[in-house]
Amino acid sequence: MNIQSVGIVGAGQMGNGIAHVFAQAGFDVLMTDISQEALDKAVALIGKNLDRQLSKGRISAADRDAAMGRIRTTLRLADLGRTDLVIEAATERETVKQAIFEDLLPHLKPETILTSNTSSISITRLASRTDRPEKFMGFHFMNPVPVMELVELIRGIATDDATYQTLLAVVERLGKKAASAEDFPAFIVNRILMPMINEAVYTLYEGVGSVKSIDESLKLGAHHPMGPLELADFIGLDTCLAIMNVLHEGLADTKYRPCPLLTKYVEAGWLGRKTQRGFYDYRGEVPMPTR
Repeated sequence: MNIQSVGIVGAGQMGNGIAHVFAQAGFDVLMTDISQEALDKAVALIGKNLDRQLSKGRISAADRDAAMGRIRTTLRLADLGRTDLVIEAATERETVKQAIFEDLLPHLKPETILTSNTSSISITRLASRTDRPEKFMGFHFMNPVPVMELVELIRGIATDDATYQTLLAVVERLGKKAASAEDFPAFIVNRILMPMINEAVYTLYEGVGSVKSIDESLKLGAHHPMGPLELADFIGLDTCLAIMNVLHEGLADTKYRPCPLLTKYVEAGWLGRKTQRGFYDYRGEVPMPTR
């Protein structure tokens, strides 16, 4: 199938990044969210990020204007039904995602491909709640989307080869690289990354090291560009906890048990950068460790 129009559900951190790269690659983008404020904020951020690319000479002014011209927004989920490809990028809660697909189904074209940007939830299970499990896939972008080169492609048990090949071609058109993952909890990247972050939180919880010493150890000792606790704040501690819970419940192995300290931070509403406090406090000029 030739994909030209793309519907994106969710205008948050992931949704606006996905809209950015699709519009820049020449796709017509229709983005929806539950509030106009979120949509306006997303469009403004995309414009700001494109301006940054322009200032660095990576794109021309004409490229920037053309990309912005391809992005439209709507508050009506049903409007996405006429697009060729739908990418759900809502919060990492299965009930929310299922409700979105349920509301969208009556409005879809027969040939529309459905995808989820989920970082951990079963694609087979999500697909089974729709009328087109053969045209359903996991389409997992990395954050920040315009910068990160990888897209995980996850086939559910019913996904047909035509759908997989179509999305493979889409990833190539975006100028990114695809990694095919089997449909098991957290797929590849988060199956490896999240337990490392969780172990870093345990290291803090048990007093082995401070926030600063743990992050510096991994940055200087393993050449990681960000320390694991800094990275957790960037991802969102609620997202990290949700993925660890999926791993723990889906694989029934105690090595995936979320650290109680991670749970405590989420209970406090200290979710990282997006709430200005997590393992670091971002309310001042320089981030300061909170522990």
